[in-house]
Amino acid sequence: MSRIAITVNGQTLVGNTHQPLLEQLEQAGLQPEFQCRNGVCGACRCKLDKGNVAQDDAMAYLAAGEILTCRSTPSEDVSLEFDYQVSFVAKKAANL
Repeated sequence: MSRIAITVNGQTLVGNTHQPLLEQLEQAGLQPEFQCRNGVCGACRCKLDKGNVAQDDAMAYLAAGEILTCRSTPSEDVSLEFDYQVSFVAKKAANL
């Protein structure tokens, strides 16, 4: 498993090359928009500013330079831009 940098709207976090971006963003405490997690609704759409991803088949319409975070796994450092502010949530203590 390779460690990579995932930059979201200017904020960088550590990621990997084996999980979809949506899962990694959630594990880091971010709350990106999503609905179906299957590439149909397009709610998790964002702009890929830098880097490459492997993207599974999706039915949602994408403009040039856009990806679906639910269907995209990074293969190197990536920079993503959402057209809304992605917020962090406080992580709950594991033993509560």
